[in-house]
Amino acid sequence: MAATADAVLAELRERVSAAHRTRQALRLKGSGTKDFYGESLAGEVLELSAHQGIVDYEPSELVITARCGTPLSAIEAALAAHGQFLAFEPPAFGADPSIGGTIAAGLSGPRRVYAGAARDFVLGTRLLTGDGELLRFGGQVMKNVAGFDVSRLLCGSLGILGVITEISLKVLPRPRAEQTLRLELPPAAAVESFNRWSALGVPISGGAWWQGSAWLRLSGAEPAVRTARERIGGDTIDPAAAHAWWEALRHCQLPLFNSRVVWRLSIPAAAPPLGVPGELLIDWGGALRWYADPAGNADVRALACAAGGTALCWRGPAPAGRFHPLPPVLARLHRRLKERFDPHGIFNPGRLLAGL
Repeated sequence: MAATADAVLAELRERVSAAHRTRQALRLKGSGTKDFYGESLAGEVLELSAHQGIVDYEPSELVITARCGTPLSAIEAALAAHGQFLAFEPPAFGADPSIGGTIAAGLSGPRRVYAGAARDFVLGTRLLTGDGELLRFGGQVMKNVAGFDVSRLLCGSLGILGVITEISLKVLPRPRAEQTLRLELPPAAAVESFNRWSALGVPISGGAWWQGSAWLRLSGAEPAVRTARERIGGDTIDPAAAHAWWEALRHCQLPLFNSRVVWRLSIPAAAPPLGVPGELLIDWGGALRWYADPAGNADVRALACAAGGTALCWRGPAPAGRFHPLPPVLARLHRRLKERFDPHGIFNPGRLLAGL
């Protein structure tokens, strides 16, 4: 007989409390789809996949609440039945991640700069802290601004502050109309065009460039999409083919992601191509640049800094750490937060920052 959600949660609390007493490091694990992401994996595995299930979903309120181990596919299926979706398009990498891991990683797909990042959709969380205490932050309503917004702080923390046991997320209705255009453009012209179209109020929900083609996804009311399509021109892509391409981009399944070394750069959207030798993929209308197998001794991180951005080594050898180094002030803030929520450092040691 399957254990109840309360029993599973009680067992998790006991495991965490015991680890707190003995100073035993714990490695938080949902579906394991993002084990590649982060600095290092360490500690005894704490399985979270059994703590699953949708707790509450009221389509008219545009809010869904689920336990951390709930598969992303289950949430997306429930939303799709009511014509709704997670607008930040979390990547699944060809697998089925848990919603807890999805929020802990804080990654977003092609719609991110047009609809918002993962953290923008987090309304509330329940957190199991290092001393076994179960805390609630935020709520299940759109307007909840009392106190410090810890719920959104947890998004992208990679589990170093505690176990996110439950999450409430804002959801959105599916757009009434959607159309993808493809234009043959060099990368610099594509970036300039993405920025120009955005400034004109064109209903963009995706802007990417790869292998000589700019891909532009339009979403919204039918008249607005039709007018934008006529104004911009280009080739209209069959809906099924367009969906497949955006899904491949969202889930990092384009051939570029199979390269030996892949860098992910977040820079100002209007920045010109950086001159990094290697295969280039542009997303987020220019704000996200992927470089595969940079040739020679290119200092990708220095080039990102010069453009006013940051660089993350997504795949391959990570010189000086996988994530972009933090300024000293931010590093101190990270350490103080870690000490407050996890005083004995038992959760995912070294996953976000070395020594944290």
